[in-house]
Amino acid sequence: MIKPVLILSITAQFLSLPAPVYAQVYDVLILGGEVVDGTGSERFRADVAIRGDRIVSVSRKGIEPSQAHTVIEANGRVVTPGFIDNHAHVQISIAGYPLSENFLRQGITTLSSSLHSGGQPWPLESFASSLEMAPNMVFWAGHTWSRQQVMGNANRDPTPDELEEMKDLVKESMKQGAMGLSTGLLYVPANYAETEEVIELAKVAQELGGIYVSHMRNEGAGLIESVAEVIRIADEADIPAQINHHKAAGAGQWGWSEHTLAMIDSANADGLNIVHDLYPYTAGSTGSSVLFPQWALAGGPEAFRERVEDPETRAQMEDEMRTIWRTDWGGDDLARVQFRVLPSDPSYNGRTLADYAADRGFDRMDIEAGIDLAIELHEGGGFSAIYHIMDEADVIRIMQHPLAMIETDGDNVGFGEGFPHPRSYGAFARVLARYVRELEVISLEEAVKKMTSMPALWLGQDERGVIAPGMLADIAVFDPDVIQDMASYTEPHQYSVGIEHLLVNGIPVITKGALTGDRPGRWLKGPAARPIS
Repeated sequence: MIKPVLILSITAQFLSLPAPVYAQVYDVLILGGEVVDGTGSERFRADVAIRGDRIVSVSRKGIEPSQAHTVIEANGRVVTPGFIDNHAHVQISIAGYPLSENFLRQGITTLSSSLHSGGQPWPLESFASSLEMAPNMVFWAGHTWSRQQVMGNANRDPTPDELEEMKDLVKESMKQGAMGLSTGLLYVPANYAETEEVIELAKVAQELGGIYVSHMRNEGAGLIESVAEVIRIADEADIPAQINHHKAAGAGQWGWSEHTLAMIDSANADGLNIVHDLYPYTAGSTGSSVLFPQWALAGGPEAFRERVEDPETRAQMEDEMRTIWRTDWGGDDLARVQFRVLPSDPSYNGRTLADYAADRGFDRMDIEAGIDLAIELHEGGGFSAIYHIMDEADVIRIMQHPLAMIETDGDNVGFGEGFPHPRSYGAFARVLARYVRELEVISLEEAVKKMTSMPALWLGQDERGVIAPGMLADIAVFDPDVIQDMASYTEPHQYSVGIEHLLVNGIPVITKGALTGDRPGRWLKGPAARPIS
């Protein structure tokens, strides 16, 4: 709920001067911008005044500049709430990259670190409370982390006692400020869990006011069943649910977003509360493990090696890999697998599996060679890759859906370090540049709503996400004709351009396009169960 307008009593002091002198009652005044307030309403010209960490006035009539300590000239610029990233891999790395520059330069002021397969800071409360960072942060209770603490990477159901231990860890995470439960059901060991296990953990989060967010079990040939699983968990645990990076992966699944969106609409019509988000790219990024049947990875590297060395087991593995590759991860085109980081031979970072195969005398389209090489490389430590597996028509269709929000699925990165997916540098700017300005498939007002008020309400942050008096002052100022993602699949280390000013809790973190170095970000504590109206 938006807070009431703070009523200001300003007394002009008349000294021995020909004109009145105004007290500097505002810390920051943003003058003459086109306000896109985050609600989806049409933009309007207004001055925005900030005192401390709050917006105290949004005036269409104008505010005297001398009343402010700092004045930001925003003529010809758009003024919006700061953007909220629905999913980023930053729950640990935020401590090492507290400025998070690749995110700030997209206009992002809040990062939600839904865990998926990643580790969870523990104890959560002491870790989160100790942070000094530029963006705000949101933390989650991790299914993968809880399972590993109790069962390691075992490929089996938990015993009743083990399930209780996992539930206790989720409960304690929630009590320490987690927003809800996060799962990464595509990955070992979370994908060894039956749906019933997840439902029991989600019930714990629900009882403490949490929500459920998931990297689904399958985004390719098993997409329909995976969306149905999310809906089932939401139903049986009576919990609001969110699908992270909704996509239809693999050429055989292109167009399936029509069906999955209808499933989401139907679930909501039945009284559930299901939302979703996406990143605006036709390529995903993950490790080499997704190319293998998950049973082949149980027990870690040594167990994998033993299976590879057994002819009968290897033949079964290869047979299942053919299906996985053709349906989910690029068909017969080895060029769809682009190495991000290949530890065994970094000279191939940024190049493709097709390049790797050709350099070893194989046909670039030979899936059998690709499978053999993938096994060899996984034995040698694996790799992370960019997988070119989506169709832009699905991206657009998902983006246009009224319950879709935006995420990066990105990482905190040091400039020039490694070979990241361009989404880490460009996702939010790309929505505004390609899909709003160039393709015009979504309006600026609707795009900003998906980046601001929608995720704010979903996370229970009803004092953020809207430009209005009384709201917390997370604000972006940018040129709508200039904002642009610059990072590409082959040259990823390029910051987005166009964000001229960015404030977090009323403190500038970008001023005139330059980072200030300030770290005003806050830990936004859960729980966060709030429906989107």
